[in-house]
Amino acid sequence: MGKVERVVFLSLVLDLFAFTIPLPLFPRIIEWYTKREASDPSGFLSQTLHLVSSIRGLFYQPKSNPQRWDIVLLGGLMGSVFSALQWFISPRLGSLSDKYGRKRILLLTMIGNILSALVWLKSTTFATYLLSRVIGGLSEGNVQLAIAILSDITTPANRSKALAHVGIAFAICFCIGPPIGAYFASRPLLSTLETSGIQWNVYATPALITLVLLVAETIFLMVALPETRGKKAYVDSAEKPKTNGTSNGKANGTTTNGSTQKLTRAQSVEQRLDMLAKLRRLHFLFLGIFSGVEFTLTFLTFDLFDWNNKQNGALIGSIGIISALLQGGYVRRALPKVGEVNMARRGISACALGLVLLALVPRTGLTASVRFLQGAAVCMAFTSATVVNSLTASASVQCDEQVGADGAATEEHPQLAKGTALGRFRSSGQLGRAIGPLLACASYWTVGPSVTYAVGAVAMFALSTSMRSVARRKTE
Repeated sequence: MGKVERVVFLSLVLDLFAFTIPLPLFPRIIEWYTKREASDPSGFLSQTLHLVSSIRGLFYQPKSNPQRWDIVLLGGLMGSVFSALQWFISPRLGSLSDKYGRKRILLLTMIGNILSALVWLKSTTFATYLLSRVIGGLSEGNVQLAIAILSDITTPANRSKALAHVGIAFAICFCIGPPIGAYFASRPLLSTLETSGIQWNVYATPALITLVLLVAETIFLMVALPETRGKKAYVDSAEKPKTNGTSNGKANGTTTNGSTQKLTRAQSVEQRLDMLAKLRRLHFLFLGIFSGVEFTLTFLTFDLFDWNNKQNGALIGSIGIISALLQGGYVRRALPKVGEVNMARRGISACALGLVLLALVPRTGLTASVRFLQGAAVCMAFTSATVVNSLTASASVQCDEQVGADGAATEEHPQLAKGTALGRFRSSGQLGRAIGPLLACASYWTVGPSVTYAVGAVAMFALSTSMRSVARRKTE
């Protein structure tokens, strides 16, 4: 791993650690605000919960504790709003990074993230807490800019391995971030801060940890990260072509450094833009289905097994651990041989199988249901380890490389500049994440979990089948 890769990886760990800490707290935070603002039926939170309850009532009437369902659903809606804001801002951040440099825009987003944590620390009303989430959604450009930086410093031949570090950082932080957030949620701030007369959020300790992590990340980036925009990519000696620029891997969609760059250069601008459009569409459809599955899993375990937060956390944590092991041990080694699109197909097929198992969970006995759920979790872990990173790597290869083989700057097509192209690619996925949970909830409560997951499985199988033409075209 090169110096810049290490800097990006460590910064992503800090950033995603800060991002995952509040994830298990959303329902509890909303519940705290509900008790705090219950005396004001005309208040912002009361009106919001009334709207959520009305919408939920169109699809489902729970047998008990409807307020709990509304709180969970509102937490999901806040996640959708966060993703929708990222859908809006991602292309703009990418374009700005092409114009002003990756580091400058990344530091600008870090200021927004720090401001979001500060507002959360001091938010004693639901309106101010929602404001902190809005600021965070408009400032969360770290992942897409990290991908652009890694694309700047790598060649198409070694890019997939470098981008795997993004997935590894995600998996690690999703394993340790939520449990730490839940642990410190019950720990008050230092007594000197509590007695200062300033009002704090009920979960001020996790908010303070998040703030410290973000400040540390910002200082680290200021000191350690160089500007990569327009820099010549490095070539590992182990990845230099041993023949005249070709390899036997071409049949599988892989080539050596020299032939991969020539292949990309040989494609017309229209062909590359068309391929990017196909990859954006795949990204949107996949995350639309997958995010819906992720969100409704908690409904399924609550309905069938009456699982608590600790049990749900253990399930999600196990998925993260398996995903991290797969990315570090399998994906990074197999991706250059298999090819990005084919690897993504494998992950989508695994997701389809997992959805078949989830569809069987409500229709079997308790022991078999748990086994099916565990099998589905393994499938979802493989999907998490493969699809998004593979599609991202494939999209990055279509972008202009900024510099030629001689190190001289080359003219870029505006829509093929890395920041712009990868920003639009990430934006498509965030739109899927914004829409998917809403549609999945409506289906779950209208036709039930078995039908919902069965339809999702059919959609994933169809998506996997449609990718054959994309994989074939990429290898040609």
